[in-house]
This record gives sequence, structure tokens and C-alpha cells, in this order.
Amino acid sequence: MPADPTLTHVTKTLTHTSSFLSCRFDPTGRFVFGGAEDFKVVRWELATGTKVELSGHDSWVRALAFSANGETLVTGGHDGRLIWWSAAAEAPTPLRTIQAHQGWIRSIVVSPDGQWLASCGNDLKVKLWNLADGSPIREFVGHERHVYQVAFHPDGKQLLSGDLTAKFLHWDAETGKQLRSFSIASLSKYDPGFMADYGGPYCLEFLPDGKRCFAGGITNVSNAFAGVGNPIVSQIEWESGKDVVTHLSKASIQGTSWGLKPHPEGFLIAATGGQGGGHLFFWKFDQKDEFHSLNLGNTARDLALHPDGLQIATAHHDKNLRISLMGPKA
Repeated sequence: MPADPTLTHVTKTLTHTSSFLSCRFDPTGRFVFGGAEDFKVVRWELATGTKVELSGHDSWVRALAFSANGETLVTGGHDGRLIWWSAAAEAPTPLRTIQAHQGWIRSIVVSPDGQWLASCGNDLKVKLWNLADGSPIREFVGHERHVYQVAFHPDGKQLLSGDLTAKFLHWDAETGKQLRSFSIASLSKYDPGFMADYGGPYCLEFLPDGKRCFAGGITNVSNAFAGVGNPIVSQIEWESGKDVVTHLSKASIQGTSWGLKPHPEGFLIAATGGQGGGHLFFWKFDQKDEFHSLNLGNTARDLALHPDGLQIATAHHDKNLRISLMGPKA
């Protein structure tokens, strides 16, 4: 059945002993995974509720990505490690561990053809790895501030990375050459009171045709130290590098857009969290204001879309993963 965002409701609350930072469904749709502040990766089988904890990181687990067939999970943590796992094993243990970055890994993503893994973090670098064996392929050096997000263009030959100051660098993935840079002013601000920049893209996704991408974060920041501002998703035209639609909340709810996903049926989903609590927002691609929102009750820090196109996972500060359904209640 088609998704109906206006009927979205929480169907499952999956509880852990520590706050979550990240979440992903595996490509088969059998499992949902969460990365937590207790250094664990937590897996639930959706049909049975069976919970398994994966141990291997020495810090918070910020990023999750899968091979195309769903057999391999890769996780990235604030310990700078990338860890490979067998996603469906009864009791997964690390298959491969790489000290990939100095400091936090903030984002990882698998290339459209499933051959490469890209990672980025606080050492100002974007790195490319062979997903099959973990061998390094190349580094992309050019950012001057912490790199928050990296995404592959759908053609698989180009990379986009964004940093703390919302400066985006466009790379040739096959050569490592920087092709251009552009900035999205609404996604970052310098606070003279605290003498600090605040913002950057906390989530980054392309449309399948590669003509637009979406970067989520915080705008209208009035207090950088406390993170006081409003959630934003900037819709960027790929050819020009310009913000063509700025998606905001009608009620000016406080918080940050921590996760987003363009839905195949032509709308955008974002999960927000902060002083205004946690919400799901739904926008038409061409409209600034949301057409629907759902109060999730607690700060959301990431979002994932199930392969069925109907279920949404959100990772929460209150130690829960929530599963929501874009459809009628049973």
C-alpha cells in the first residue's frame, strides 16, 4: 500500500540501557540496528523482538552502513574505528577492525555499486575504502573544519562532503580531485559571544536522479553553547550548488534535523531533536512548510526508512528506538 504520512503513528518502542545516536534497517528489512552511547551496537529482529548486543567499539557508535545484499554491516564510532560485522549472525563478533580516523567518525556511506565505503570525521579527512576487504583506496583532503557528512552522488563517481561551517566539497571519487566548493549560509553561524562556529550538515542525502540533495541541521541559532535554534533541511540544486528550497517547521520548534530521507513517493521525512523535543516532519519537495508532523515524545538523533517504504526507525536520547508506520492503525 502507499505510504500515508498523515496517519503516521508509533508501533514499537525498543528499549536499551543507553542513549542512541544512530539507527538503520538492514536491506532485507529483517532487522533494525542502533548505535549507542554505551559503545554497543544493538540489533532487534523486527518479527520476534529478539535483541542482540554487538561489542567492539571503545566509544559512542555514530554511523552504520550495509553492503548491498545486507550480509555485511560496517559501524563507525567516536573511537575512530570502522568495524565490519556479519549482520545476521546469531552472535556477531568483529570480522575486521580498522583505526580509520584520528578522532570521531561522524558519517559512513556505501557507494551505489556496493564496492566502496566512504568515511569522514574530526581529522578533517574523507577516506575511501574497499568494502570487501577494508583496504584503503584514497584520501580526500581539503576541509579546514570537522567533516560532518559524506554522501555518494547516485552515479557513484562523485562524492559530496560537508563540514562544521556548512562548506561543501565536491570530489571526483575515482581520482580524489576536488572539483568545486560551495557553502549554504543557513546551515551554519558564527556566534561572537562564544567565539565559535555552530551548525553544519547533520544529515545528507541525494535524490535518486542526482539533480538535488538535502542537507539537514540547525538554523536561526541564538545560543551556540546551548544549541538553541530551529530545525532546517536545505534542498540544494546539484548543478549550481544553491539552496533552492529551505524546509522549516511552521511552529518554529527548537532543535536540529538529525536524520532525513527522501521518500520514493515524492516527499521528504526528517527527524528532529533538541529543546523542543523529538518530532518527525514531512514536506513536499517544493514546499517550505511541512504538511504533517508527529511528536515523538523525546529527542530524535537519527532516522531510517524500512525497505517497505512504510516504516520509519528513529534513534532517541531516552534509550529507545521507535518504529513508526506511515499508515492506519491495526
